[in-house]
Amino acid sequence: MAAPNSNSFQNLNGIGSLAQTHQFKTWLLDQFGVLHDGKQPYPGAISTLKQLANHGAKMLIISNSSRRASTTFDKLNSLGFDTSLFLGAITSGELTHQSLLKRQHNEWFASLGTSCIHFTWADRGAISLQGLDLQVVDNVQDAHFILAHGTEALGLPSGASLRMELEDLYKILELCASRKLPMLVANPDFVTVEATSLRVMPGTLAAKYEKLGGEVKWMGKPDKIIYEAAIDMAGVEASDCIAVGDSLHHDIKGANTAGIQSAFITCGIHANDLDLGSFGEVANPSSVQDLASRYDAYPTYVLPSFMW
Repeated sequence: MAAPNSNSFQNLNGIGSLAQTHQFKTWLLDQFGVLHDGKQPYPGAISTLKQLANHGAKMLIISNSSRRASTTFDKLNSLGFDTSLFLGAITSGELTHQSLLKRQHNEWFASLGTSCIHFTWADRGAISLQGLDLQVVDNVQDAHFILAHGTEALGLPSGASLRMELEDLYKILELCASRKLPMLVANPDFVTVEATSLRVMPGTLAAKYEKLGGEVKWMGKPDKIIYEAAIDMAGVEASDCIAVGDSLHHDIKGANTAGIQSAFITCGIHANDLDLGSFGEVANPSSVQDLASRYDAYPTYVLPSFMW
């Protein structure tokens, strides 16, 4: 496929006209900022998925969620989505879990060791490490590596967690950097939408750690690893796919890197950047172009929201 044209994208009001061309066999869909805001579905998202399925599209969730794929489907079910419409889900959390589970097959993972500093969630629910043969420690001197699933708490050896502010986690990172501990980040997002606000994600911790000189293994978008897993699951070629997402750095740049065409949904994390005051408002094309240039991430299509 030709490299994305940095000077051109097509504006669409909805995905219906694109789906009806049957140009893409497989649709790789982000969830937060595209299908829902973490609390409720976006208007039209549930019916649009049904329309896509009726037009013969294979659909996969491809998400930087730090949770397992099964948990992602539980979340979608609770919000009213019909998960039987999806071929499957690939999450950065699932990739992280599987890589740790089979770490003897990969030199980098095999070298990690088993004791980790674990950044996790509090309000959003802790992440289970059951079955991974890991020992959570709260003393940096006892750790072999850092595992970042969340940004709200520090995991404790007892299995509980200690709520911490972001600045407190940064101080722990400084200690980890002094020991040159590698970091494994299970959610590369910097922020995500949550209702009408943005919440800090583990990618922010990882970016901070890199600035401190630390080594980071990013386990999701924009790295090709998650797209390759999705393409393998669907049994198609990259040219048969389109990726739909709301993050220029993660979804669109990742699709560019993987050689996949993409659709940028403007109502998600970039809504404020584009001065959008209401859901479904059409972004100024010049503003979209300027923002895409800033991120060096170029969509094939631009839509206000995931609607038919």
